[in-house]
Amino acid sequence: MSLVQTIDWVALAPPTVVAVTAVAVLLTDLFLPEARKRHLGTVAVAGLALALLTLLPLQRGDRTTFCLADRPDVCSYSADTFAVVIQLIVLGGALIAALLTLPELTRQRGDDATGALPRGEFWFLLLASASGAALLPAARDLATLILAMEVTTLPAYALVALRRGDRLGPEAALKFFLTSVVATAVTLLGISFVYAGSGSLFLGGIADGLATAAPALDALVRAGVVLTLVGFAFKTAAVPFHFWVPDTYLGAPLPVAAYLSVVSKTAGLAGLILVTSVAFPDLGGTWGPVLVVLAALTMTAGNVAALRTDPDRERSTVRLLAWSSVAQAGYLLVPLAAAGYAQDADGRSAAVGAAVAYAVMYAAVNLGTFAVAVHVAGRAGRHRLTDHRGLHDRNPLTALALGFFLLCLAGLPPGVAGLFAKIAVIRSAVQAELAVLAVVAAVNVVIALVYYLRWAALLFRPAAASAPDTPARPEPHGAPAPTVGVPTAESVPEPESVPEPEFAPVPAGPVGAAGPTGAVRSASTPRGAQPASEGRAAAVTGAHDADTAPRAPRPAVPVAVAIAVTALLALALSVAPQLMLALTSPGTLF
Repeated sequence: MSLVQTIDWVALAPPTVVAVTAVAVLLTDLFLPEARKRHLGTVAVAGLALALLTLLPLQRGDRTTFCLADRPDVCSYSADTFAVVIQLIVLGGALIAALLTLPELTRQRGDDATGALPRGEFWFLLLASASGAALLPAARDLATLILAMEVTTLPAYALVALRRGDRLGPEAALKFFLTSVVATAVTLLGISFVYAGSGSLFLGGIADGLATAAPALDALVRAGVVLTLVGFAFKTAAVPFHFWVPDTYLGAPLPVAAYLSVVSKTAGLAGLILVTSVAFPDLGGTWGPVLVVLAALTMTAGNVAALRTDPDRERSTVRLLAWSSVAQAGYLLVPLAAAGYAQDADGRSAAVGAAVAYAVMYAAVNLGTFAVAVHVAGRAGRHRLTDHRGLHDRNPLTALALGFFLLCLAGLPPGVAGLFAKIAVIRSAVQAELAVLAVVAAVNVVIALVYYLRWAALLFRPAAASAPDTPARPEPHGAPAPTVGVPTAESVPEPESVPEPEFAPVPAGPVGAAGPTGAVRSASTPRGAQPASEGRAAAVTGAHDADTAPRAPRPAVPVAVAIAVTALLALALSVAPQLMLALTSPGTLF
């Protein structure tokens, strides 16, 4: 018997290409002069795009590697259909996050200034995390699974806190880190219990070993199964393992928050699917009820918190997206809970397919929503929902794209992709005879309509007439409210916790007169407070300025590309929902 392994590099290509690009970026950063470090982003984007192309030879889903010499059917890495679909989501999500970061890092003049993101370190950490996320869905033993999960998570801590001079980022990263460490420790304890009962770390071997485990180990095994779920529930932001989400999203750069909301969540979902449906298929009576409770609590807590978001509060856009992300995690857990009550392998496969189909829809529309938020933040800089008021008048196409994304998240036509994805999720619960969970999911869909439609309505309302922004309410972190003023798009740096530049207050003047930033002055000056000739001249000047006022700046090219790509994907899924619903067919993924 030969112990020499033949490595299938084609199967390993997606995570390998990303990892090699990460190392290349890190080494190149050491030798590049400061003025040329802006090109590192192009290298990172090219590496992620190449990794996506390496998925093309894997479409058949029949490649494995790192298999046992005496049992070639037991492998540590499997590029099956499930792995390829999840890798498509995580690599695509990482690519969109990279595009959203490019404008800031390209125009950044140095890496040491307050508010700057060190470019070499940023791209290395993003690519390193993405390589772990691409490895995780193909892992078929618990050691590789935990390793991939930590490779995904560890760089994310640094990404959250990387902005220089930021006070919110380190605090958010610390909360993220401490919660993650506890969740990982609990998961490792559970894995040790499972190994004691099964005698194997391979997912298939665990299923076989637990089927013949001694009855005396039954309590230990069931405890191990529940504890193993904790780490992956943390990654998906399931209640009660969700406390890190709001603060982490608020403290992180906005593209990093987008990355965590899709890539990190999808990686956690993949881990949950693998341990429940592959390693513990016969213990659905143990993990099924746990996931039912987690799904119901997660949906309800996320939607209620999002519903209570004050649109005038500073960072309310990020806060709402954070709680919406928690609620969406609840919908993703519904089919997994249904899989625990499936009667056979086909039933489990169909339920898992519903979860993956929902993840495909969610990834496209949520990344698109973040892309529009990045554009609006570049203009307003305070991350308020009310900053989107009148967006249709300033950028009609951007507003229509955001409205479409929000309708997809709400599950309303013409967002047919979201509608069919939610139907697939609720149908999986009904087929598993989980009527209560199906009702809870339906009620939460109705609750979510309120805040999604409220945000969508803001896009088409007239913009506020007064120039100065109203003072923002203080953040719970104790960060001071930014100086009241009217910054231009060019003067606002990346808005993540970076103090905004101060501007001289715009003096009150006649109706229609504009200040140096193009903002309309207050109309509170009495009509007779100035000579008639000056009043007529000011009126003429004001009318001319109003007629020739420039439109709001268009999104930067990388951001515009991200919005266009996600909008086209969401539109394709709405026009042809069978593209994602095909995943719900029995036997498609496993």
